[in-house]
Amino acid sequence: MSGFDIKQGVSLYSYQEEYFLGQKSLEDLIAVSAEMGACGIEVISEQTFADYPNPLPASTYDAWHALMAKYGTTPVCHDFMLDYKKYKDRPMPFEEQVASCKIDIDHAARLGCAYARSLVSVAPEVLVACADHAESRNVRILVEVHAPLHFDHPWIIRHAEAFEKSGSDYLGFLPDMGMFLFRFPRVWKEKFLRDGVPQPIADYIEQAYEDRVLSEYVMLEVEKMGGTGPAMAMAATLRHNAAFEPKRMLDFMGRIWNIHGKFYEMTDDGIEYSIPYDEIFRVLKKGGYKGYVCSEYEGNRWIQDAFPVDSIEQVRRQQEMFRKLIAEPALAQPTLV
Repeated sequence: MSGFDIKQGVSLYSYQEEYFLGQKSLEDLIAVSAEMGACGIEVISEQTFADYPNPLPASTYDAWHALMAKYGTTPVCHDFMLDYKKYKDRPMPFEEQVASCKIDIDHAARLGCAYARSLVSVAPEVLVACADHAESRNVRILVEVHAPLHFDHPWIIRHAEAFEKSGSDYLGFLPDMGMFLFRFPRVWKEKFLRDGVPQPIADYIEQAYEDRVLSEYVMLEVEKMGGTGPAMAMAATLRHNAAFEPKRMLDFMGRIWNIHGKFYEMTDDGIEYSIPYDEIFRVLKKGGYKGYVCSEYEGNRWIQDAFPVDSIEQVRRQQEMFRKLIAEPALAQPTLV
């Protein structure tokens, strides 16, 4: 299979800094995405449409489709939430959870999205109950596989088993590449240093992550080193991140239809500092993946206290990296003897 079957996209979540501050309009962001070749557009509607999740007028959808047509972009995915803790004194009833998800499926269909991303916290029984409705709207529901969860986690296995038992082709997965955090992000460490973490403790935590030391041991050691406050917060990041193996996606590729290209820092050399995208793309090509990889920049929150945020440049660099990796021929797998 040709690597060119992999498509380039962007989550508008990447541009949250510029959009929230009013520096860029929705049209500005669609235009710049198209210009850099990220023609698949993923949207978090609570961020993008002021009144969502309240019903939106037809004019909002008309304006959205006009932008897609003007810039030659394709709606890919609507990322939806489920406020199952809406009531303080009781859980949200199952039927209400299903009804809420169906509203988001309808919204995704009106946007023209092929997919609706569900947060990983949504129970598989809820998503299975929505499968027929999703099929009627031609929108596939994808549960996000996000660190610290991974494809061998019992909760994800439970989803996979429920999806297979349902027999529906409208239930799948959206893996977030933050699962494959092979190095402690440099922008994280620098932020913690600015917050007052002593250099020896920061160096220890970084090395402990590289050595895959169990997070609880790291936190105990940091406490022994006199770490408090920000130092303990830095150590706690190890609870929520890990370097799982990209090849685990292969066993689930038949239900992987969209991907979050999570990243924290694209360097001047055009590589992501902490996530091995070269290995990730080799796996995707081996698995015959033909969907979008959508940039998802989350480095802004780690630098905004000290430096100007340029999300567009960061996404541009990642898209150029994607372009190069897509163009590379799939490497032959070595023969084991």
